Amino acid sequence: MDAAAVAGSAVAVFKSAGVSLKKLANFRDLSSPSPVKFPDSLKFQLRSARSFSSGIRAAASTIENIGTEAAQNVESPVVVVTGASRGIGKAIALALGKSGCKVLVNYARSSKEAEEVCKEIEASGGQALTFGGDVSKEADVESMIKTAIDTWGTIDVMINNAGITRDTLLMRMKKSQWQEVIDLNLTGVFLCTQAAAKVMMRKRKGRIINISSVVGLVGNVGQANYSAAKAGVIGFTKTVAKEYSSRNITVNAVAPGFIASDMTSKLAADFEKKIQEAIPLGRYGQPEEVAGLVEFLALNPAAAYITGQPFAPGREYYPLMEEWPCDVELHFSHSRFGYCLVCSE
Repeated sequence: MDAAAVAGSAVAVFKSAGVSLKKLANFRDLSSPSPVKFPDSLKFQLRSARSFSSGIRAAASTIENIGTEAAQNVESPVVVVTGASRGIGKAIALALGKSGCKVLVNYARSSKEAEEVCKEIEASGGQALTFGGDVSKEADVESMIKTAIDTWGTIDVMINNAGITRDTLLMRMKKSQWQEVIDLNLTGVFLCTQAAAKVMMRKRKGRIINISSVVGLVGNVGQANYSAAKAGVIGFTKTVAKEYSSRNITVNAVAPGFIASDMTSKLAADFEKKIQEAIPLGRYGQPEEVAGLVEFLALNPAAAYITGQPFAPGREYYPLMEEWPCDVELHFSHSRFGYCLVCSE
């Protein structure tokens, strides 16, 4: 029998039997030690009414649970992280995914590694998807942003982390080595920020974090292209923060010092020792430590009043060039080579 019909029948029977519904409502506990006795003709209807009441409570509970889940689903921030298959980008994607964000994991070539990042996020209860694309290409960026919106409806946080190095002394640097680094490390930040900000402006809310580098602040021998790009990211961040502040969009930069990575693991032992001796903590920073700062800027309500700022974890610990072991003025040592390109030591 339909629940509404049962309830209506019960009411009709109560009235025909001379039972006042107003008085019936005063009985708070029908299973009390002194139960109220009703005519036999009401027993079935009472059982049906109780079943109907239980059904209503169950339905209300189900609706409440669905509503809670829907609210959580809507409130989960949607984050795009470029260059997220390894290193600092991977640590950021994992930190945000484990914090409840829906994360688009962008990669250029490392599809297998990107899939592993997604699996780790999903294993922690989060949501993630991969997107292979070159952020220096406008068409790829537009497709990436569209993928995030088609999947989750919006973008709340944009993390511009993708970057490459093409290190050599300026006197030997080819134009292609200069242009490749500028295109990805700087133009890529421009394209991704512009595309994501269009979405954020419509809802007047969003956070953008650009990963720069300490060399964008202090420079580094053999990295004229990389230093120029990362310095450009900091200037870009300060300007865009001013342009979008009226739309409640914050824009900040993180410029890490020496962070443990695949590159630092290939440094010559003597050179690595010299670097770490110049760091008061006696060690490299960890990707997870950078990710913690990014997570704060991306999600924490306390970061809502911070914009246009370059944060440089490890900057004060960055070794000065004159501290590096070399008798030649233009000492250059990098993970790709493991020795000085000038003095060969």
